[in-house]
Amino acid sequence: MSSKKGVGTKMIPLFLVEGGTMEEKIKSLISDAIKDLNLRVSSVYDSNEEGVKTRNIELDSDEVIDVEKITLATKIINPILDKTNLLNDVEVLDIHSKEKGDINNE
Repeated sequence: MSSKKGVGTKMIPLFLVEGGTMEEKIKSLISDAIKDLNLRVSSVYDSNEEGVKTRNIELDSDEVIDVEKITLATKIINPILDKTNLLNDVEVLDIHSKEKGDINNE
């Protein structure tokens, strides 16, 4: 089960890498690859829960993001990031959708 941003997790600032922040670098690598799914990268952040360092990629869309779409995005994102050294410092990659507010409050 993945943890949500700020809920019982310790947030870790992403460090600078050549060419910008880790978030900027990851966004630039994967944004074009997932745009055909009508997805965009909302944020990239690290968390540490129970000693497990996780890199979180939060996706957003104007459409509903179901599990099938997350699975497709994961199959696109994983090989791209595997070719870089951007995951060498983490144990887990968590790709999830941005948590939406109550439908009555949006």
